[in-house]
Amino acid sequence: MYKVAIVTGASRGIGREIAKYLARDNIKVIANYNKSKEKAIGLKEELKKENIDIDIFKADVSKREGAKELANYAIKKYGKVDILINNAGISEYKIFTEETDEDWEKIINTNLYSVFAMCQEVIPNMIHNKSGCIINISSIWGIVGSSLEVLYSISKAGIDGLTKGLAKELGPSNIRVNSIAPGVIDTDMNNNLSDMELKQIRDEIPLERIGKVEDIAKCVKWLVDDNFTTGQIISVNGGWVIT
Repeated sequence: MYKVAIVTGASRGIGREIAKYLARDNIKVIANYNKSKEKAIGLKEELKKENIDIDIFKADVSKREGAKELANYAIKKYGKVDILINNAGISEYKIFTEETDEDWEKIINTNLYSVFAMCQEVIPNMIHNKSGCIINISSIWGIVGSSLEVLYSISKAGIDGLTKGLAKELGPSNIRVNSIAPGVIDTDMNNNLSDMELKQIRDEIPLERIGKVEDIAKCVKWLVDDNFTTGQIISVNGGWVIT
């Protein structure tokens, strides 16, 4: 019997690679996007060349209506959601005292509220099936904090707290909940870093390289296949931060 996965923020970067990894493992993937329609179509076409079909679905998961529409689409079409990957996220490089209420609402809603809403929308189906796997993509900055990215750090730390509490609550229903906390990964989100800054970071990483999207996708795949790991914040950062 096939499994069904929702991947939010799947049109590019880490989410795109996660969607590809899962789809190539014969999992029915619903790849969510909000604004990057062309990139989402490109993902579908890329996999179609491998004779793999995925669903792409536009929804703003930072709002309850979008989260509900996405979950309902998956459940109506496939009857279930086995896997939820909460990956949608944005960042902002800004001095804390210059942050506005609008900045707070935008970042917290996109990064944290989306996880809350998506989990609430799919968990009843998972409880009914007595099975489920939820993987939240947080960040190294949720663990150690980041100067000039305080709101981003808050949102990611919140994801980790949600993960731990929800894992305890859902364990008796055979639903596993984990977070992956990437270090610096080669994606558009880190375009604000100069070549010199990237070199300095590489020099501090024991494995001496910036992470790749494949590194995160492989960890997701392992957590999907595993059946005894829950409530964990798994740092994938090349040894840059060891806790």
